[in-house]
Order: sequence, then structure tokens, then C-alpha cells
Amino acid sequence: MKHGFVKVAAVTPDIRVADVAYNTEKICEAIDKAAFERAKIVVFPELCITGYTCSDLFLQDILLRESRKALMKIAAYTADKEMLVFIGVPLQIDGKLYNVAAALNRGAVIGLTTKTFLPNYGEFYEMRQFTPGPDTAREILFEGEKVPFGPQLLFQASAMEDLIVSAEICEDVWSPVPPSILAAVEGATVIVNCSASTETIGKDSYRRALIKGQSARLIAGYIYANAGEGESTTDVVFGGHNIIAENGTILAEAARFHNDIIYTEFDIQRIVSERRKNTTFQTSDTRELLRIPFYIEEEKTDLTRTFPRRPFVPGDEKERARRCEEILMIQAMGLKKRLAHTRAKTAVVGISGGLDSTLALIVTAKAFDMLGRDKKGIIAVTMPCFGTTDRTYQNACRMSLQVGAALRQVPIADSVMQHFKDIGHDPEDHSVTYENGQARERTQVLMDIANKNGGLVIGTGDMSELALGWATYNGDHMSMYGVNASVPKTLVRHLVKYEADTTKDEALREVLYDVLDTPVSPELLPPKDGKIAQKTEDLVGPYELHDFFLYFLLRFGYEPSKIFRLAEETFAGEYDAETILKWLETFCRRFFSQQFKRSCLPDGPKIGTVALSPRGDWRMPSDACVAAWLKDLGNISLME
Repeated sequence: MKHGFVKVAAVTPDIRVADVAYNTEKICEAIDKAAFERAKIVVFPELCITGYTCSDLFLQDILLRESRKALMKIAAYTADKEMLVFIGVPLQIDGKLYNVAAALNRGAVIGLTTKTFLPNYGEFYEMRQFTPGPDTAREILFEGEKVPFGPQLLFQASAMEDLIVSAEICEDVWSPVPPSILAAVEGATVIVNCSASTETIGKDSYRRALIKGQSARLIAGYIYANAGEGESTTDVVFGGHNIIAENGTILAEAARFHNDIIYTEFDIQRIVSERRKNTTFQTSDTRELLRIPFYIEEEKTDLTRTFPRRPFVPGDEKERARRCEEILMIQAMGLKKRLAHTRAKTAVVGISGGLDSTLALIVTAKAFDMLGRDKKGIIAVTMPCFGTTDRTYQNACRMSLQVGAALRQVPIADSVMQHFKDIGHDPEDHSVTYENGQARERTQVLMDIANKNGGLVIGTGDMSELALGWATYNGDHMSMYGVNASVPKTLVRHLVKYEADTTKDEALREVLYDVLDTPVSPELLPPKDGKIAQKTEDLVGPYELHDFFLYFLLRFGYEPSKIFRLAEETFAGEYDAETILKWLETFCRRFFSQQFKRSCLPDGPKIGTVALSPRGDWRMPSDACVAAWLKDLGNISLME
């Protein structure tokens, strides 16, 4: 459970209808399998000790008596197991028969959750045998012990206080007001469902959407264990369709018509982080529901779930294309509004032949199309200087002309040399002054051209550069509207590629592909043998790592040691642990030290869940201390 991960399982055991002894044996075998896999929360189907389809046999004393004995036997079987087990069982309490999900931990029955909504339609006739559970929970005497009984019980892990589990049973989640809603409001981060849902045409899709949606609505983990083969097929078939979801994402799903166990890991820290940020998720202060402690030892959970290498970029090609089109529309719509509102006659874009300025030019052209304006109103300015290579210069010129912009060439070498003379800087000293002098001169040129032509300077810098502070303050850091402000570097590349793949202009496609093949560089140092000498990723690290770090730090508030763990597993075989740790430390240092640049960013459109606008998603003091984050990194042992 280190870093908030907890392994969970949904089980569909082999059963025989009304054969309690056989079912008990198979349930215990499944518990052994789950224990071997080190699952901490294990969920079985509804009424699986007897089988859901016993019908009027539920009214037989012998079946109920054997069921209770079996429950106590299975509970005892968990005595040496580090897990919380939920199992469906019929129980007679105070002369009434209830459909119950029993919670077992360390050899004891620690809670009995009752089913609230009993289906009595179609193939379901539960009200013929069962009584709906009480409105509120209470303690009852069960097998000589006081045990909580009723709906919406909360089971809280002693070793991990944020791990709070609540159960509901089958139809409960299909109802208009599932019991899990109140449980989540009262703090439950994991919901389990002991279910017996029949298979009919298309029902699996509805079931999948239901569980996925409920986990999203509750910002919770949801474990759905369904009855399967072994139930009576007199009139219906059960498919064992088990589903495990977390906050709207299905993490594991069983193939239907095949009894099995599915496993995955919940990220409880992620769930709590999402709830903490979501101000409409109002938790209760009244604590009306019973809380029952359960005990499992804290340990490092082996992960089977995977994490995307590029979390900002969809892995599915069709979804990626759809997302690219949507992002370009958001960027262009934002710029369109700004141009119209300010009555700007022109848009001025500094073109370097690199990815960021290429994307900015593409977006500006789309905005002009939306406004019905002549794209000659786009002034594309190329400003060659000491580090400019012929490849990037030619690409910048060709691209500008192909989109229909007005191309202007303003060499700045003489101006920069004069500036160096004015401030007493030796041009042979290629320090930060040498680099930033060029960047600020370019920004001055763009601003003044915009002033002269009644226009706006369109910012080209991306979110990854802003996170690292890889921008010259009051240089490329500044603009009048930053269209790329919330687009990470790994996504910039895909947006440009999408445009290259979809454009009907063959000449534009050719130059865009060449831009995609060009190394990322600010081109502020002289080239070597006519080729780019200064490569950004050699200096600050791979952007795919930095975007990974950025996503998990801002989106979920993970500590650096957890981000390191995820990166080490995700990028295994590509980056070794030392390399990941090196660049993660670089990221943390730069992210904190460079906040002052983000505190005065120009306006720009938000396109995703992670953004750095000081007016929106990220508000951070410029003098915040990074010590705690670096200390967390210092606790990492590369020998683990």
C-alpha cells in the first residue's frame, strides 16, 4: 500500500446451486489464489455461498443453517490472510431473511451490509424470499459477537486511513439513488458490489457504462463481482462479467462466460487528490454511518496496472486525431475572440522553423480563416542570428509563404552586437547573456512590428517550457496572446503532425514533416558545420520525461518519490533509474525556481486538465521552497 496503491480482486468462483459445502471449498480456494497475488480487498458475487438462483430454497431451514456455518468457516479461513473479503450470503436476522454482503477480516465477520433495493420485475423475484434492509445500520448479536448490520457500513483500514470501503449489492447500483452515494459522501474511497446480474443482449455494455459512470460520479474505486457459470440456467444465464473501475476509467474487466479472478491496483492517493480539488464533491461532517476498522499490514504493492508514457497524448490513433482537431479548434477560437475584441488588424508571429512557432502559425491561420480575413494580415517574422541554421531558416520561410502569411525577414545580428557593445559584453562569451540578448531583441522586434501594423504578437512558447522556465524573461516568455500556453511539448509534436497528415497542400506537408524531424533547439549558439549545436533536451532533459513528471505532479499532487516509481516502471528499458532521478530532480528545482516567470504570463487558452495560468489552474508563490520535495527524492534508494 506504499504510495497509496492497494491491490484488489473481483472473483467469480465455480459453484453448484444449493451445494454449500462445494461452494465453500471453491470460495476458500479463490481466497488462497487472491492471497498469493497479495490482493487486499477481495469481492465475491451476490449470494455465492448458496448460489443466487436457489429461489424458494432460500426459505428452507437447512440451507440457511448451512449458509451461516459456511460463512463462519470462511471467516475463520481468513485468519492468517492480509485482506478484507466481501461475500454474498442469505442470513435470517430477527425472523426476517436478508440478502447480505458479509465483510470478513482476520478470521472474523466484521460487518453485514444489507441489500437496499430488491428487484421484483422481469426474471427477478427477490421480494418473494427477502426483506429489504433497514434504513440505518445498527449492531446485532451474531454468533455471539456484536456485529454492525445494515446499509452503507464503512470499513476503514487501520494502516491507511484514506482506504475506506463500503458495499452495496447488485440492484443497489441500478437504482436512482444508490447507497454508495451517501457512503462516498461520508468518506468511502472504494465501493464494492456483490452482484448477480443476468446476461441479455446488450446488457454488458450498459453494465460497463453504469460501473464506469458510478466510479466517476463518486470519484472512487469500484469493484463489481458478478455471478457466473454454475448458477441455474432454468430461465437465465449469468456471465461472470466482473469490472474494476477507478474514477471513470475501467482498470480491469473479465471476459464473460468464463469464471475467473481479475486483479488490479487502486491508487487511493489519486482518488483523495481528485476529491480534494473538486469543490463540488462535498463530504459530510456529520459522520452518520458506522465506521468499522479492519487490519492489513502496509507493504509495497507490486503494480500490474500501467501508466501512459505520454499522459497528455491519447494512445489510440483515432482518439488522438479527434483530440488534435479539438485542441486546434480551442486554440484558434481563443485567438479569434482576442483578435476580434481588440480590433487587431494583424497578427505577428515570430517564426524560427521549430515546432512551437510552427504550431502558433497554424493556429493563427485557422483563426484568420474563422474571421474570414485575408491571411496576408499574418506577419510571419524570421529573425536570423548567430545560431540560425539554413535548414530552420528555409523551413520558416517556406512554411510562412505556404500558409499565405506575409513574410518579413529581420536579421538581428547587428542589433545584438550593438547591444553587447552598449552593455560591455564580450561576444565570445557564450553565456546566458549572449543567449538572452538575442531572445529579447527578437521580442522587441515583434512588439514594435505589431505596434506599427496595429497587431498582436502571438506567443509561441509551450507549457513544458513554462514548467521548466525554459524561456527568456521578457523575451520569448512574453507576448500579447499565448496560443500554446497550455500545450505540452509532447503534444505540440502530434498537433503539427496531425496538420501535416491532414493538409491538402503537398508543399506545406513536406515542410511540416521536415520541421518534425528537426532537433528541438533555441538556436542561440553558433552552429557546428552548419548544423544545430544547441539541443534543448541535452541541457534540460527529455521532454517526454518532463511532461510525465509535470502531469503527475500537477494533476494528482504526487510526491516526487511516487512519480519516480511510476516513471521507473513506465520507462523501463529506455531510461535507467539514475537518469530518471537526475532529470526529476532537475524538474523539481526548475519548477520551483522559475515560478516568477509563470506569475506574469500573457493570456492564453486552456486546453486540458493541467494548465499553468496564474489566473486559473496554478497559483503558486514565486518564492516557495523546494526543500520538502527534494528531501522526498533524497529518500529514494536506487538499490531497491
